[in-house]
Amino acid sequence: MRKIPVYTPPAGGWSSLIASARKLMDYKAFLRGSLSVLSSNQPIGGFDCPGCAWPDHKSHKTIDVCETGIKVIASETMSTRADAKFFARHTVKELQGWSGYELEHSGRLSEPLYYDAAQDRYVAISWQDAYARIAEQLKNLDSPDEALFYTSGRVANEPAFMYQLLVRCFGTNNLPDCSNMCHEPTSVMLGKQLGVGKATVVLEDFEQAKLILMFGQNPATNHPRMLEMLAHAHKQGCEILSINPMREQGLKAFRNPQKLTQMVAGMSDDMVDNVIQIQIGGDAALLTGMAKWLIENDKINTDFIETHTSGFEALKHWLREQSWADIVLGCGISQQEIVNIAGLVADSPATICTWGMGITQHVQGDDNVAMITNLLLLMGMIGIEGGGASPIRGHSNVQGDRTMGIHERPSQSLLDSMQKVFNHPMPQENGLDVISGAKALIQGKIKVFVSMGGNYAVAAPDSNAIQQALTKNQLNVFIATKLNETMLYPGVDNLILPCVSRTERLITTKGEQFATIEDSMCNIVTTQGRVKPISKTLKSEAQIVTGIATQLFGTESSIPWQAMGEDFDVTRDYIAQAIAGFEDFNQRIRAADRGFHLYHPARHREWDTESGKAQFEVPKYPITYVATQMADRTSTFDDDNAKNSQPDEQAVWQLTSVRSHDQFNTMIFGFQDRYRQTDRRDVLFMHPDEMSRLGWQKGDTVRVLRQDSKGQQRTLGPLILTEMDIAANAVATYYPECNDLIDLDTHAPDSRIPSYKSLTVILERVSADDLVASA
Repeated sequence: MRKIPVYTPPAGGWSSLIASARKLMDYKAFLRGSLSVLSSNQPIGGFDCPGCAWPDHKSHKTIDVCETGIKVIASETMSTRADAKFFARHTVKELQGWSGYELEHSGRLSEPLYYDAAQDRYVAISWQDAYARIAEQLKNLDSPDEALFYTSGRVANEPAFMYQLLVRCFGTNNLPDCSNMCHEPTSVMLGKQLGVGKATVVLEDFEQAKLILMFGQNPATNHPRMLEMLAHAHKQGCEILSINPMREQGLKAFRNPQKLTQMVAGMSDDMVDNVIQIQIGGDAALLTGMAKWLIENDKINTDFIETHTSGFEALKHWLREQSWADIVLGCGISQQEIVNIAGLVADSPATICTWGMGITQHVQGDDNVAMITNLLLLMGMIGIEGGGASPIRGHSNVQGDRTMGIHERPSQSLLDSMQKVFNHPMPQENGLDVISGAKALIQGKIKVFVSMGGNYAVAAPDSNAIQQALTKNQLNVFIATKLNETMLYPGVDNLILPCVSRTERLITTKGEQFATIEDSMCNIVTTQGRVKPISKTLKSEAQIVTGIATQLFGTESSIPWQAMGEDFDVTRDYIAQAIAGFEDFNQRIRAADRGFHLYHPARHREWDTESGKAQFEVPKYPITYVATQMADRTSTFDDDNAKNSQPDEQAVWQLTSVRSHDQFNTMIFGFQDRYRQTDRRDVLFMHPDEMSRLGWQKGDTVRVLRQDSKGQQRTLGPLILTEMDIAANAVATYYPECNDLIDLDTHAPDSRIPSYKSLTVILERVSADDLVASA
């Protein structure tokens, strides 16, 4: 076995501090950014960091932010502007050739702009003229369903509530959001099985847990604030397992930059006891083996199952039919390893299962979440201290946006409540999600696209097709703080409306406003920026919604749009009437430094499900799904590609997408992936033993080929081979660069989440002559 070069220092520490300081200087945001860092996640007069959805600590901390958070703050507080002067220097065609990194660093959007086709440039426009153009195009549609209204999870509760109200008053439920691409299986399956599609734990449960199983998650890069709690739990005696095809080096140990003793003495805390390197897409198979062993060896909580659950016999029968040979084939580790993990679960009085998008972003993502929930139900781990389900979300308010009604498939109770409160009919038909919305765009069924935050075309599969579809629209509107690729494919009319960032003060005619967000564990907390806005012409998202609504519905509308946009207390009073759990919103949010926790019935063993009990679910896909896909594709790939390849130059693999340590979603801060020790993004990660088996080596150039669901070949590359401790038959590359490998029909059946984390591909080594010829 070849030795893999690894990152040896602990996560955090001086490397994190130095990287954070460099990024503040890189963005020319050292003063504004540093002031914002000090008020990030503070209980009084602070803002909630947009870098992740991890909950705030209850105890006051002078600094409560991580490296990723500082990078996001630097991005928002940069002093450079992408204004009309910037666009006077650069045509849209030129900007289409810029990388995501270059666009991210172009500056803060600081004045409303429209696209002038004659010049191929964005030019300044007044707010009123922008609102008039939007209203005119919306009124000219044959149906409200010809408009698509996308939302990013960075939008706070108050503007999110107003946005969905605007869209529904207009007459459609076409409200896709980034949840469709990240934790949709979590929302769907937890909602079906437990009654609420959210975490059943609170932060204090991590202090009581005796076993934490982390599935498909890399907190060192994606939510570093979690590391402190993991290190604390481990120190308390909690056993922690990382179940992941990749051995992430940032999970070995943690040196807390906020602890002077650790920084000076060079001390660090261990976090993970073991890494279980299953094959990509093998989570449901692993969980099946664990559940099978627990039931067959009578290690389950029979009293809880009989009292609180439904569907156990169906699951038990299905588990009995699963052979150990198939289970081992499905997950890629031995039966004894599976039994060892199940034994830990059997011995633990308090177990938390926590997961990220490594669980959800698969064709079988719904099954993965279902089996995690099944495991917790078998052991009675819902509704106890130190145990439960803990999905970890990315955007700081992606969960809150859904709570506020940003949902293409709204519940009838929400529609009835909105209709009652506002005395306005609400559309009853389900709307379009990200997948169906993208298809409708490509098919020409959408005429107006509105995006409140986000980078829709790049985040979604089939990026190129979506970008070209946008150019045929009558109108595209982007409400945002920064320039991104989706904005560079204008339709007949195109508008960029700049908004105040999370870090900036929001002062209206009614005084300074604060907003609220909901974190991953159902806590509602305040957020209030402290630095001066980059431009006097910026407006809040709520004020922009007000402007559009007033122009669209007229000043005589029965809904007080102006009051809601200027005074967030008014908005919160309406939320209190319309959204369950927010009664006395204004009073409760001011009553405590850290806000309040939304009531979660499952925490109290109350089940808001069809059966009135917690529900076991039988998976829909065979546990050997991934292995079967690879076997089935081998012959097809061989037939199609044998004539182009030499012996041993190709093989079928499972490819997963990853994010680097220098990015947040589609925002590329830089090219350093410190823990994976690479400084470029055009790479393909592979285990060095697999390279040796193929006769390949680090630095070789390869292409990735995939046949999509319609039999069309898709290609990514050339990419440079680099080493990673990853499971056999598995490779990884960076998101979002890999998105054109993914088609819009490769998704989970119920949640419809794209399969970003599991694609069957072929690898083809590219010779130097081929590279010259293609160039």
